[in-house]
Amino acid sequence: MTVVLLATACAVVYGTADFFGGLAAKRSRVLAVVLVSQIAGLLFVLPLLPLLPGVPGLDTIAWGMAAGLSGGLAVIMFYQALAGGVMSVVAPTTATMSAALPVLVGLTMGERPEPLALCGVALALAAVVLVSRDSGSAAGRATLGPILRSLVAGLGFGGFFILLKQVPESAGVWPLLGARTASVVVVAALALTTGRSLRPGRGALPAIIATGVLDMAANVLYLLAVQRGLLILVAVLVSLYPASTLLLARYVLGERLNAVQAAGVGLALGAVALIAAA
Repeated sequence: MTVVLLATACAVVYGTADFFGGLAAKRSRVLAVVLVSQIAGLLFVLPLLPLLPGVPGLDTIAWGMAAGLSGGLAVIMFYQALAGGVMSVVAPTTATMSAALPVLVGLTMGERPEPLALCGVALALAAVVLVSRDSGSAAGRATLGPILRSLVAGLGFGGFFILLKQVPESAGVWPLLGARTASVVVVAALALTTGRSLRPGRGALPAIIATGVLDMAANVLYLLAVQRGLLILVAVLVSLYPASTLLLARYVLGERLNAVQAAGVGLALGAVALIAAA
């Protein structure tokens, strides 16, 4: 039950971080939002190192840096896919891949959840697709390039989940220090090579900082959950994060959920209940 609570809380926090990130992206360039938020997350995790003590071994930092590279590249590919594609295709493709890859790897690693939990996994995968849909866009306008980028982004996010699973429980949150350092370097290098501005837009800084802090808090929750539970279950529950983003948009910004998205939120709740009951 503790693992389910940690993973579900992680999904809620990830979704909240995305909500603030979406607000910030309306006022700033994407790379500025990503880099400043990543730096904020890095500063947030530093005080946690003595509070959640661990052994900062070379392998621990290496796994974390590999995860950070995977996640950093995934963020870049995801935004590129959104820039050139249709949200109703890009979002569910990315989210589904980021959930499905850890499931396949977990099964390969020998993880065998209870049948009831597997039903919850199947329900969660369906929920990820539904909550990410935007019925107001025409999927037929999607082109091959954005679809390929969204697939790569999903692989990158899934890789982030998988690589952090390799870290021993005794590592504490040191892997996240390596992960965030690597992702900051990747995004900064991309900005420098492309000559993009890294200055946040007027009034966007609070939302950007909130994005970074919440994202790192979610990373901590994910690491604690995956160190104690199966990769299959934790990664799938975490991938339900779009549901909390939708609910925040509904109640804070007054945006309406379409019928498909509302059904996805319902399926997400059902999936959490099934996995918790297993």
